Amino acid sequence: MTRAELEQFILDNYGVKLDFPWVGFPEYGVFRHGGNRKWFALVMEITRDKLGLKDAEKINVVNFKCDPVLNGSLRNLPGIFPAYHMNKENWITVALDGSASDDVIKMLLEMSYNDTMPRPRGKKRA
Repeated sequence: MTRAELEQFILDNYGVKLDFPWVGFPEYGVFRHGGNRKWFALVMEITRDKLGLKDAEKINVVNFKCDPVLNGSLRNLPGIFPAYHMNKENWITVALDGSASDDVIKMLLEMSYNDTMPRPRGKKRA
C-alpha cells in the first residue's frame, strides 16, 4: 500500500482527512478522531536509515498505536519497525513501500483507530 492509497482508504472508510499540524514538516500529517483529537495514524516521509536500514533514501511510513503485547511479534513481519520518533512500546512504524501487506496495514489501522477512539464517560458517583 502506498501513502496515497492509505490516505484514500482512511478517508473512504473512516471519514477522516489528513491534518498537517507542523509548518516545519509539511510532509508529516496526522489522522485523528474528531471527538478527542487523539491521533490514530501519523504519516511521514523519512530516510530509510532512521528505521535502521542501510541507505538514506526517502520512504513514506505510517505510525500506528499498537498493543504492547503484540508489538514485539509484529516487528518480525516485513515492513514493520520499532516506532520512529514515538514511544516504541505503544507505537509501531510501517513502511509504505509495498513490503508490508495491505491486510496487515488495514489490521493495524483498525486496532489503532479503536484503541484511540473516544470512550464513553462513566456515570458520576452519588
